[in-house]
Amino acid sequence: MNFEIEPLGDSVVLLRFGEEISRSTNELVQRAAYELEANPFKGMKELIPAFSTLAVEYSPVEMGGEFPYETAESCIRDILQKVENLHNSNSKIVKIPVCYEAPHALDIEELGAYTGLTVEEVISLHTTTDYYVYFLGFAPGFPFLGGMPEQIAMPRKSSPREKIPAGSVGIAGRQTGVYPIETPGGWQIIGRTPKTFFSPDSENPVLVSPGDTVQFYQISIDEYNGWERGGEL
Repeated sequence: MNFEIEPLGDSVVLLRFGEEISRSTNELVQRAAYELEANPFKGMKELIPAFSTLAVEYSPVEMGGEFPYETAESCIRDILQKVENLHNSNSKIVKIPVCYEAPHALDIEELGAYTGLTVEEVISLHTTTDYYVYFLGFAPGFPFLGGMPEQIAMPRKSSPREKIPAGSVGIAGRQTGVYPIETPGGWQIIGRTPKTFFSPDSENPVLVSPGDTVQFYQISIDEYNGWERGGEL
């Protein structure tokens, strides 16, 4: 496994797997994170994967010695030097129901006008693609998804909304994502899912993880409301 490694402050090692934002590059990031999580070295605290980098936080105090960064770098290289298989055994396919109707699809008509597509065409393109989860960020459990069709790409809003409901499905540029909690945000909202993306009291608090594949499918407003009342599709 090839990567560049450098210090980031006095308690983080940054691994760079290239400059390209692609699934193949991110699979290297996820594989490295998987191996380090499975084989933590003394003093390792947290792993923070992104598009093409992996930040490894460590405790200089727990590492001990005169040169804790050098020790952390050596441990990381030892763990990753023999990694060849890129398959993340924890990855899964997650199917997400989405209601693309009012009052949940706040910006879908505006997005259709911007792209020159009908609402039905926007929905069709959004639901016939497999999305790769690059990483979680911005808010707890918020997945940054890659692979969205360029035909439905649209810039984020120039002025963000003060409140975006939890479960809202948005588009910003060539990315799509799901707001796991109510929060301010500037993404173009095209629908909403009744699925819970972040449950802080659960053993596994997030619905999707980096390396997963997300598939959206359309549900009606009646189906959405039924789910909200305690049913399931």
